[in-house]
Amino acid sequence: MELEDIIILVISGGIAGWLAGILLKKGGLGIGGNIIVGVVGAFIGSYLFQMLEIRFGNRYVGSLVTATVGAVILLFVIGILQKLLAKK
Repeated sequence: MELEDIIILVISGGIAGWLAGILLKKGGLGIGGNIIVGVVGAFIGSYLFQMLEIRFGNRYVGSLVTATVGAVILLFVIGILQKLLAKK
């Protein structure tokens, strides 16, 4: 992975985490939290999109969409787990 790829991953991860927080009405997680959620979401989204054979033509827009979808899934699962653990 080259430096450019890492920078794109961090920037798109931060934006994706922020967008996912807005879409799920979870609010902001701070810049560090947004980046972490977005980067983990990028891996989740990449795996899911490869499994479903979904591809985007544009490298930057595609990585942002992929990371955002993955981040939404991640935050959704975390929300479910928090509710389950709060009941105990």
